[in-house]
Amino acid sequence: MDAPERLHFEPDAEGDPAALAYTFGGFAPLVSVRPGTVVSTWTMDCFAGRVRSTSDLVSQVCDPRYLNPQTGPFYVEGAEPGDTLAVHFIDIVPRGGRGVSTTVPLFGSLTATAFTAMLHEPLPERTWVYEIDNAAGVVRYDALDSPFTVDLPLDPMHGTVGVAPPLGEVRSSLTPGSWGGNMDTPEMRAGTTCYLGVNVEGALFSLGDGHARQGEGETCGVAVECPMDTILVVDLIKGSPTPWPRLEDDTFLMTTGSARPLEDAFRIAHTEMTRWVQELTGLSAMDAYQLVSQTALTPIANVVDTNYTVVAKVAKAHLPGARAMGGIHDRLRLVR
Repeated sequence: MDAPERLHFEPDAEGDPAALAYTFGGFAPLVSVRPGTVVSTWTMDCFAGRVRSTSDLVSQVCDPRYLNPQTGPFYVEGAEPGDTLAVHFIDIVPRGGRGVSTTVPLFGSLTATAFTAMLHEPLPERTWVYEIDNAAGVVRYDALDSPFTVDLPLDPMHGTVGVAPPLGEVRSSLTPGSWGGNMDTPEMRAGTTCYLGVNVEGALFSLGDGHARQGEGETCGVAVECPMDTILVVDLIKGSPTPWPRLEDDTFLMTTGSARPLEDAFRIAHTEMTRWVQELTGLSAMDAYQLVSQTALTPIANVVDTNYTVVAKVAKAHLPGARAMGGIHDRLRLVR
């Protein structure tokens, strides 16, 4: 394999927050890359570094209009509507030794929200600081109200990965949809390839919202948020549309659905998986439906964002001989 082209992109972390990208779509590309390029870059945390200690409350130190700053957009040369962008994550490593998590008023799955309005007060706003040890591979939880600590496995991932939406739409980086965006799935870790349907010329790919770890569902609405050093390779599958984001690792094929209510996100993810199994195996729709029904795992990515995200997973072992997306994951996983 020939040595790939390499690009280091350094985002402007010192600029006015309002000048950073907080949307998918509506922001001019900052750099152009060729398919097959290995990109090394870094992303700010969802608070753009403004929450640093247990005394920092999001409502006091952040402008709620500017959360989840994105690195990018990247203009992918040759990408056109109807193509699929393949993004393989080679390495995702927390930048620095600390992460933070919070509760935010009117946000989270176990409190009153703007969508589920209640007369009672929202849960208290608190901030937790996590020490991160990259060498040991742990994230230390430290309780606020009692002398309790526990080391949790480090599992870095990106909450936001996406392209510009179709029809010229501009969507908040807090929202997931068919373009990707704030899916908040822990499956978006190193070793995973994400497939995104291209909606506009150049795709306009962005990423951010690094999590040192996150439980499935992101129950309180905030993971262990931290800036992230990331190495990825971008490639292009010409003439092959992908209606909703798909993921692939060495063991599983995965589909996503983002919607409200939660059962509609489930339906999208499982419909897309059924169609993918049909495509890979030649099974009829009903046979594929039956196979997916008996083999799928269904981790819930988030039940807190403006749309919820559900992932459907089917082990490759259940699809002998199937070669997804032309085998591009197997090729990209060899890139270093």
